[in-house]
Amino acid sequence: MSNAPATNPTGSPFINRELSWLEFNQRVLDEACCPSVPLLERVKFLCITHSNLDEFFEVRVAGLKQQVESDVSERSPDGLSAAEALRAVTRRVRELVKCADQCWRESLGPELAHRGIVIHTPHDLGPADLEWLDRHYRERVHPVLTPLAVDPSHPFPQVLNKSLNLITRVTVAHGKEERQRLAIVQVPRVLPRLVRLPRTDGSRDYVFLSDVIGERLGELFPGSRLSGWSAFRVTRNSELYIDEDDVANLLKAVEAELHNRRKGEAVRLEVSRECPEDIRRELLATLGLKADDLYVVDGPLNPTSLLAICDGDHAPELRDPPFPAPQPAALRDCTDLFGAIRERDHLLHHPYESFETVVRFLETAAVDPRVLAIKQTLYRTGGDARIVGALMSAVRNGKQVTAVVELKARFDEANNIRWARALEEAGVHVVYGLVGYKIHCKVSLVVRNDEDGIRRYLHLGTGNYNPSTARLYTDLSLLTCRPEFGEDATNLFNLLTGICQFQGTRKLVVAPFQLHERVLELIERETRNAREELPARIVAKMNSLVDTEVIEALYRASRAGVRVELIVRGICCLRPGIPGTSENIHVRSVVDRFLEHSRIWCFENSGRPEVFVGSADWMPRNFFRRIEVAFPVEDGVLRNRIIDEILGHALSDNTKARVLQPDGTYVIPTRRKGVPARRCQTEFVELALGTVPAPPGKAKGGRIRMKVSKRPS
Repeated sequence: MSNAPATNPTGSPFINRELSWLEFNQRVLDEACCPSVPLLERVKFLCITHSNLDEFFEVRVAGLKQQVESDVSERSPDGLSAAEALRAVTRRVRELVKCADQCWRESLGPELAHRGIVIHTPHDLGPADLEWLDRHYRERVHPVLTPLAVDPSHPFPQVLNKSLNLITRVTVAHGKEERQRLAIVQVPRVLPRLVRLPRTDGSRDYVFLSDVIGERLGELFPGSRLSGWSAFRVTRNSELYIDEDDVANLLKAVEAELHNRRKGEAVRLEVSRECPEDIRRELLATLGLKADDLYVVDGPLNPTSLLAICDGDHAPELRDPPFPAPQPAALRDCTDLFGAIRERDHLLHHPYESFETVVRFLETAAVDPRVLAIKQTLYRTGGDARIVGALMSAVRNGKQVTAVVELKARFDEANNIRWARALEEAGVHVVYGLVGYKIHCKVSLVVRNDEDGIRRYLHLGTGNYNPSTARLYTDLSLLTCRPEFGEDATNLFNLLTGICQFQGTRKLVVAPFQLHERVLELIERETRNAREELPARIVAKMNSLVDTEVIEALYRASRAGVRVELIVRGICCLRPGIPGTSENIHVRSVVDRFLEHSRIWCFENSGRPEVFVGSADWMPRNFFRRIEVAFPVEDGVLRNRIIDEILGHALSDNTKARVLQPDGTYVIPTRRKGVPARRCQTEFVELALGTVPAPPGKAKGGRIRMKVSKRPS
């Protein structure tokens, strides 16, 4: 695990956002390097590391470069200018890439080969394999290739974002002279990047498609002479630039901008190790990049292609054991879902409890003759058709159905456009929310004509309506029919679909109208209680903590003696452990088999704890530029379950958790002698299966014991 310190030349109490994110990606890479993680799962973590870096360059580095080029003089809260931050990011990324390449070369590659999963170069292969590869190339690869020359009549081609390309210098005869030209061949995206060789003994042998093409590159340029070949890859600015106030049709505007994403300004050039210096310089000059934008890769270029070796059901001993999530115990034998929700609220902890309950909620509503209307927000729907299928089915069954679809969900825009059109064609009323805001909240509202009158049933969650990612992300769902919640949800949908001002809410807390102010109020209440020597504690779980006002409020709480325990998976700009400022604040991150995604905030409230769950991280974008919903958990049993079980186990993890240090690095938590190893995600699986002991920290009254923190003298 790397402990490269996050740069802090100004002595600021804030950690740089971009450097904090890179430390998160280091923790992902640490899982790829961890011997106790099953081998194929380690390969997946390596692929995720590189996929994360791609998006980081497409969005965050691209933004920094734009600030530098625009001569933006404003410093970020950590005290760094855009140029200083870009230099620090470049240094840290180089360390990360070097570590990832080393992980592949020295660990994953050899271990896979030892297990019979081998990636060969063509030079390693015998005559039979070479003959098969030659036939495969001629039948399946060669017809798809397009050789591109670079000369006065053929300008340098528009290399697509993240495409893998081969480049060579070609010598051609021109009369009595010989001239040299560059030539480029894009490795086709429509073909698998790994070619599996035919085997009858069950072994798995592969060759990179780029190597197959590279070895036959001369055939694409007959009559010329090639001086070797190498691979390169360009990452481009992929942010969408849409003025929503100035477009008549948002769907068409997003669709048009998606075409530009592939051709945005270049921000990174990756080349294979053998790429000659002169070609590197030419590529940089052509792309308008500097030497700092060049990354020499001593491993697979575009390692996400390695996911192909994980496909199929082979080598179960090299994977995490399968976990078919059970239905929640309270609903397992339930035949009347709406009746069960009328009796009490239900909390679901995904992926440990199956997301199928949420799908069932919508599918039941679609066919229930008593249901009158369904309203739902859709942020990332994925490729599973059941959620949108339920909405279409509801229309066919005569329900009034409204879907608020977010077209600008980053890198899911095309998918959401496709679903939006399908929903409209089916008769669903599709709207795109409020101008200037992303619709990020996760809300489903079902209006039902029960025997005793109209009742509104709700699903509120922290994760997307995507059954596929719901098996991989940790999230919470609440099923309720509390009247005040239903009234608030109705007002929210009226705001999203109509022309009206925000009317306020009684229970739900909605951004950008209330959430920031409410979070600051809750933190300030704990601060006051600590000063009055009343029980005061804050436990908060989220993906990212960036907002400076919230961080400063947490610092004030710490100085007053509030015990603040944060579980922040990714970016954390708060610097814990600063004497006189944050010595009462502890920050941990958990990176494990499932992606930690739930947002939970617990405030002690002088012995009467309040728990909120929602879709928002504590970031300016969530507070001010998105429609978010946080909701209180009012059922006492469910509230105690969140405090004791979900937060309690997460705070006890000493295996996969990492603890943030004042310098911005993360370390493995110290385990005192006699304290057993704890891994919260394993314990959550056991809880779901009914095989785990009582939650840690259990105290009388059913909650984790909240100690009074004395005010410093």
